Amino acid sequence: MTSPARMRPAHPAEHGLAALADTFSLVNDSTADLDGIRVTGVTVASNDVEPGDVFVAAPGLRVHGATYAAQAVEAGAVAVVTDAAGAATLAALPVPVLLSDDPRALAGPLAAVVHERPADHLTTVGITGTNGKTTTTYFVDAALRAVHPTTAVMGTVELRIGDEGIESPRTTVEAPVLQAILALALERGAGAVAMEVSSHALALGRVAGLELDVVAFTNLQRDHLDFHGDMEGYFRDKARLFAPGQGRRGVVVVDDEWGRRLVREAQIPVESIATHVGAPEGADADWAVVAADIGLDGVGSSFTLRTPDGTLLEAHSPLPGLVNVSNAALAIVVAHRAGVPLDVAAEAVGHAGAIPGRMERVIERGEGLPLALVDYAHTPDALVLALEAVRPITPGRLVIVFGSDGDRDQGKRPLMGEIAARLADVIVVTDENPRSEEPAAIRSAILDGVRAVRPDLTDVHEATSRTQAIHDALALAHEPDTVIITGKGHEPTQEIAGVFHRYNDRDVLRSARAELSALAERTGPTSVAEGRA
Repeated sequence: MTSPARMRPAHPAEHGLAALADTFSLVNDSTADLDGIRVTGVTVASNDVEPGDVFVAAPGLRVHGATYAAQAVEAGAVAVVTDAAGAATLAALPVPVLLSDDPRALAGPLAAVVHERPADHLTTVGITGTNGKTTTTYFVDAALRAVHPTTAVMGTVELRIGDEGIESPRTTVEAPVLQAILALALERGAGAVAMEVSSHALALGRVAGLELDVVAFTNLQRDHLDFHGDMEGYFRDKARLFAPGQGRRGVVVVDDEWGRRLVREAQIPVESIATHVGAPEGADADWAVVAADIGLDGVGSSFTLRTPDGTLLEAHSPLPGLVNVSNAALAIVVAHRAGVPLDVAAEAVGHAGAIPGRMERVIERGEGLPLALVDYAHTPDALVLALEAVRPITPGRLVIVFGSDGDRDQGKRPLMGEIAARLADVIVVTDENPRSEEPAAIRSAILDGVRAVRPDLTDVHEATSRTQAIHDALALAHEPDTVIITGKGHEPTQEIAGVFHRYNDRDVLRSARAELSALAERTGPTSVAEGRA
């Protein structure tokens, strides 16, 4: 797979190191002369260095980046930027060592200048929030593509320019990678970029040096408290996106208390949008969903959006559930504020294609098989919304396969167990990404929550293998049922004991379907159904 760090312009700009040092007030801590040194790139990862790069060596969680400076220079770095602590660990290097008080914060602005500020020549949109970032970003991209022949998308699922994309290593890439991809998008003729902006990225400076034309907020729900400490810290990091120099204008969903607070506290002009029909917030919001018809065909929902001047716009979400009415409504407003005519934005969002791992239909109901979907829901609130979205389109039982991540917020595990026990009929508890934790301990915490609602554990199953869990769920289900597999969505790997294994829920689900279909051919569909009864 192509490394995201290799997504660079084919014809990069060149800048003199001396001029860059002067621009950013960098102090030469070496005897090397800066004159004549040409810079074509920036990186914070020594294993992604290309000749002509400046290597930014920042302090990390475990080790200082200066530890890898020699490796970076060997790979072609023409200079190292670090702090005093990093410089103190360096032996003599054959390239200049430049000092900055905060090299991590400098990496983005430096990369922006090296790549000649590509965002200034693009229409840029950034989406933040706990849930809905990916779906909303893809909806916005669908609208942007209606007016821009080429667009780029950066987020949890992929990094894509036009029709070419690669797997994304994280929701928001490091700042120098981000600037390089923007430069490459511009080089390839892109006119607009839609990207997800995570709270980690905002806290760690991954979007430093980038001012987005339109920024948006979906919601704030319990997640990542292992990193942010509490909801207040989580909110503060999200709110960084709504500050001068980071975003020019914003659109904020005010369905929760955090969105309403953000509208009050944002330091840039923002518009509010309420997406819950009949909720009091709708009366004062700039935009509001005033009616919604949740389609029972499982394909999507129609809704009416009130504009600031009182006009009623008929629109559609191509994905089921009220949660996707919210995502679609927000996307329409964001795309409109990014320059797309309102009617064009609504039409494009309503016809957006499938989004990997977001209410993704993998098996259609029929021929003895249930409807089976894969969804990324991995927080308590997202799990509620996912189950509530598919319940109306389920004639029979609702079967869920889920787990919870290791080395992450442990408090949400029993909460998710309670939610599944309350809203689903059949439960299969399994592993998600155990990481360094003991998988059985994670499942046990989830089952504690299940027992709080369903003490006798009726229709509750536990599987030590996620693959087996999906096979079990499909075997348990009948045609009127719906199987929803949550937690991993599009993810192409599963992390167990620190090892990444190639794995994808959709692929396993398709394999399980093929096995059932083969069994039906040998024994007949009636025999298969009896075997699952």
